[in-house]
Amino acid sequence: MLIDTHCHLYSKEFAGEWEALMARAEEAGVQRFYMPAIDSSTHEEMLAVERQFPGKCLAMMGLHPCSVKADYESELSAVEDWLGRRSFAAVGEIGLDFYWDRTFESQQVTAFHRQIGWALDYKLPVVIHSREAMQECIEGIRKYQNGSLKGIFHCFSGTYESARAIIDLGFYLGIGGVLTYKKSGLAEVLAQLPLESLVLETDAPYLPPVPYRGKRNESSYLPLVAARLAEVKGVSLLDLARITTANAQKVFSV
Repeated sequence: MLIDTHCHLYSKEFAGEWEALMARAEEAGVQRFYMPAIDSSTHEEMLAVERQFPGKCLAMMGLHPCSVKADYESELSAVEDWLGRRSFAAVGEIGLDFYWDRTFESQQVTAFHRQIGWALDYKLPVVIHSREAMQECIEGIRKYQNGSLKGIFHCFSGTYESARAIIDLGFYLGIGGVLTYKKSGLAEVLAQLPLESLVLETDAPYLPPVPYRGKRNESSYLPLVAARLAEVKGVSLLDLARITTANAQKVFSV
């Protein structure tokens, strides 16, 4: 069994295809799917997919850093309200993204820290988006790590030093399609890291693995990431699946 720890299955790119999408994924051996939130514009769609596939698709709740704009306080209020109304798999995806636009940089930091606090309050893991802000995200987690905070640095593609810092904080690295890209350099980093600190993800519909690069990603492609990671780590695909699934279960307290 494989677990897709990060996939936007509620995305409009999949509209009307959910049954077929899930059938392909399950045929490929992917049996559980964790869906990170973006903002209030997609919460209802995400929860609808969760209802359609109970026990298989599990929703997170949070405010994506790229959705932190002038109205971020109202967006955070919506997140806080949802966290108080029902249980979620994690607080996510949250974090910092300084790649496209730094207009709301300070607001991103405020939103990131506040949501980490909520994760501690509700005893939930956090799923972190970090782009051009790796050290800032690591320092944010370090500030709040009291021994109980756990989670995933989603779509990890950083350096060995960053990876070690994340692992030393008790967090996991989310590994997806970037691993299959020849020039990513990620394989060389992961070769030096313990498999017990890695989980699998697709980030569907984004970042598809080779040979689907440039096309829409989906959870049924996760075995391609698993196979490449097994090759990098020098283990069988069966062992890779067993260990990464156990890792994901630890993160989400399954």
